[in-house]
Amino acid sequence: MDYKKSKAPTNTITRNIVELSNETGNIYESVIIMSKRSNQIAAEIKQDLQKKLAEFSSYNDSLEEVFENREQIEISRYYEKLPKPSLLAAEEFEQGQIYWKDPQRENKNEEE
Repeated sequence: MDYKKSKAPTNTITRNIVELSNETGNIYESVIIMSKRSNQIAAEIKQDLQKKLAEFSSYNDSLEEVFENREQIEISRYYEKLPKPSLLAAEEFEQGQIYWKDPQRENKNEEE
């Protein structure tokens, strides 16, 4: 998913737990799926941000040469304004964009 083009809200909204549990049959399982996807999104965002900020890093260890870079500040502000990974994951889950499987359920179905 392209988190930059997501229409996920930037603040917390109330969600219907019955609707969240429809797909899995268990609200706790739904929350686990969303949390794992949230961790994946957070890692992706962090990697992307570090890649962009690496262009500005200096390899000198001198604190005297540290200065503010306007472009670096703008990039940081942009990433701060993005929706939180948990909100992005919840939006994906509600839209059915997350692929997941439960090996325990698959084993039970095979045994029957």
